[in-house]
Amino acid sequence: MFERQGTHLFLLAALLALVGTLARAGAFAAGESAGLTTLVWFWIAIASAVAHQTFVMLSWRTELHHRLISRLLGRAGFPLYVAMFAVFGTSRFVSLVILAQSNAGTVTAPRESLRALALVFALPSLYVLHSVVRHFGLVRATGADHFDPRYRDMPLVREGIFRWVPNAMYTFGLLVVWMPGLWHGSAAALLAAAFHHAYIWVHYHCTEKPDMARIYG
Repeated sequence: MFERQGTHLFLLAALLALVGTLARAGAFAAGESAGLTTLVWFWIAIASAVAHQTFVMLSWRTELHHRLISRLLGRAGFPLYVAMFAVFGTSRFVSLVILAQSNAGTVTAPRESLRALALVFALPSLYVLHSVVRHFGLVRATGADHFDPRYRDMPLVREGIFRWVPNAMYTFGLLVVWMPGLWHGSAAALLAAAFHHAYIWVHYHCTEKPDMARIYG
């Protein structure tokens, strides 16, 4: 059930060691917000990503292989999972915003250029959201195919942005995590965004990809 999780843990440890080493130096550690140092907010932002993806991995695997959530909670299982998914996902973005505010102005680049780049990043992210809502469905995007066998007879979506980039949610949708750091010119928030974006690909290769092979064949 948990094949590839050894690889997952190794890659997570490597990412944590890398960003932890960088975060203690210079501009990455400057500033504070709400009485907490930037370094504290940095680790809150990192922890939010780890907590979210660990929650999803455990939920997907126990439900897909053993129907554990459905057997324990019945019809309330999937709505509760979706609610917690939303809470974890929101906490990721909020923590990055607070981190960016705590560490604002630490990137040595014109603020106008950084904010323009943030708006450029927003465009593909919004197109991904539009494509998900119109062609995929927000509920299915949370992992409904792990809970409801009916999804297993549905074809993979190849409309909207998914026509050109099958894994557009991770490729372009996650550009949203870079926006707070760019908008506020925060080195720490950009480093945390790099972790968020890299770690979602660890999740894809170690959890989602083998799960999709089991679900869709």
